[in-house]
Amino acid sequence: MSQAGGTPAAETAARLRAEIEQHNVRYYVYDDPSISDADYDRLMRELQDLEAAHPELVTPESPTQRVGAAPVSAFGSVRHAVPMLSLGNAFDEEDVTAFDRRVTDTLRGAGLLGPAQQTEYFCELKLDGLAISLRYEDGRLVQAATRGDGQTGEDVTSNIRTIKAIPLQLTGPAPRVLEVRGEVLMNRADFEKLNAAQAKRDEKVFVNPRNAAAGSLRQLDPRITAKRPLRFFAYGWGEVQGLPGGQSGLFDEAPAGAAEASPLPEKSHGAMLDWLASLGLPVNVKHNLRATGAEGLMAFYAKVGALRASLPYDIDGVVYKVDSLPAQKLLGFVARAPRFALAHKFPAEEATTTLLDIEVQVGRTGAITPVARLKPVFVGGVTVTNATLHNEDEIRRKDVRIGDTVIVRRAGDVIPEVVSAVLEKRPADAREFVMPKECPVCGSAIERLEDETIARCTGGLFCAAQRKQTLWHAASRKALDIEGLGEKLVEQLVDSGRVKSLADLFSLRPLELVGLDRMGQKSADNLVEAIDKARAPALGRVLFALGIRHVGETTARDVARHFGSIEAIMDADEDALSSVPDVGPVVAGSIRRFFAEQHNRDVIDQLKAQGVQPVAEAVPQDTTLAGKTFVLTGTLPNWTREEASMRIQAAGGKVSGSVSKKTAYLVAGEDAGSKLTKAQELGVTVLDEDALKALLGES
Repeated sequence: MSQAGGTPAAETAARLRAEIEQHNVRYYVYDDPSISDADYDRLMRELQDLEAAHPELVTPESPTQRVGAAPVSAFGSVRHAVPMLSLGNAFDEEDVTAFDRRVTDTLRGAGLLGPAQQTEYFCELKLDGLAISLRYEDGRLVQAATRGDGQTGEDVTSNIRTIKAIPLQLTGPAPRVLEVRGEVLMNRADFEKLNAAQAKRDEKVFVNPRNAAAGSLRQLDPRITAKRPLRFFAYGWGEVQGLPGGQSGLFDEAPAGAAEASPLPEKSHGAMLDWLASLGLPVNVKHNLRATGAEGLMAFYAKVGALRASLPYDIDGVVYKVDSLPAQKLLGFVARAPRFALAHKFPAEEATTTLLDIEVQVGRTGAITPVARLKPVFVGGVTVTNATLHNEDEIRRKDVRIGDTVIVRRAGDVIPEVVSAVLEKRPADAREFVMPKECPVCGSAIERLEDETIARCTGGLFCAAQRKQTLWHAASRKALDIEGLGEKLVEQLVDSGRVKSLADLFSLRPLELVGLDRMGQKSADNLVEAIDKARAPALGRVLFALGIRHVGETTARDVARHFGSIEAIMDADEDALSSVPDVGPVVAGSIRRFFAEQHNRDVIDQLKAQGVQPVAEAVPQDTTLAGKTFVLTGTLPNWTREEASMRIQAAGGKVSGSVSKKTAYLVAGEDAGSKLTKAQELGVTVLDEDALKALLGES
């Protein structure tokens, strides 16, 4: 029997949709989620199951329909009912004062302001994204288009429907026609995650969040857009027709470009945005405010400038709009821009200066980064003297030389970078950069593998620049497992000069630890006890703790089992190391180069002197899973991933961090991600926890 209309199934579906959309707004608009990802997924699955059981309940506005339609061959064109205009720009206080003077003089002359009155403005952030027009008819999203040339844009409706911040159905009484203007953007944190995922898949990485947002929205396959973390804020409107409930509009005649009159329900810009928010549209209420006169505008500009770096998304300025809509109508338009609005840009983010020298910095993981030493230049609101050059290949690609006049950009408001050299200004004595052979911090050899762009210091534990990171790694659970030795404490011990090598940890005493930040007598005693327990670690843990490049937990254990002692590993040549199953020339070469450095061998001697005696790895007696490689993903119901890994390894199996053709089984728990997708594509057998237990012979 059908469960349509006001039946329990229909009521449950309506409740779930409303709840899911509410959580979408809290997460994607306000960054204030009220439930966990698992609970959100549970709600979505409940709605999907209900709609699957009752297909007649599925509506185009359901959250389940945001997955993306089939790919299109090209975008169609959309002519905007009301043109999407650009704004005039201001770059300094003089421009803002002149704008306010023109507006105020016009409004006073028309009798809309008294002789002593100042103009009231509505101030907003100038979001650095992609302008979009959304068309709603009777409250339902029917079309979305890019700005294009202002008159005609591209139809991106299918892609826009995948953005969870954008309502597919407006809430409350809606006009017969409502065009909403706003910005599609991507938060910086989401942008970094997207680029990391793109790089891991050897796919294109994006230059900045705006580029990522635009690229995501212009995918011909909406299913790709659906996977991108896009957000949206409304800041205006275009055509408005047929206000609900017979409500009368503000204006009788149509504005420029409109086919017929556009009634508006409110008398101010700010009130109109409140109205849009009441319909369920995301509006940036947190940072919008009203200001009076040029002085108020400049105060808003200064306030936002101070907040800019802490915002989760990029902005490139602020926008001032006369708040009164009757005043906006009187002021009108000039060419393609309104007289009642102004964009106040932040200082230019590019400038030219002289490249005085190129030095190298050593990162916490040993990465060698060339740094440009510049003649001081004011760019992006600050004086810049240093800028990144990324790596040796980038310097060659950009053909940047010491002595050049260069263009400098403040990338992401934080790290200035050298964009290019001005070749026509190159002096005759300009010098090419040569990567040093030795680390400037510790003197260890600098190496760059053939398939990598980054050169690295081989100093590891010996290098002061890498010391904190390597010590924290060595103390981690999968290495020496020193409970209580966290990143903050490592920083204190290294900064004080007390710990200069891994061996120094084993000489720590409670008395000298007491008094450090968050370190009382009991904590100090517990830490020293944990350090003492780590004096007899498994050999594989020691090898992993050393932080040798390309040597992960599984590889370290395999090498340890093969050679049996740290001395044998240290003396092994590349051929001997390559004889270990699954150890190729890259890993073998990395281990060999690490122990070719005398200071790394000295660390082993120092550890022995402190009573650290590695224990030979036990060879698994159970060979049930011998030769089988497993990958774990998601959350298992009873076992942690570490527990599952230990059981697999005890049965002779291997655990890898990535899926490949060599993978025998993927063990998938709840919230399994891209690894599950790849395993399915490669035809890898997928197990749940119960199936893994059965394979291990456990009930």
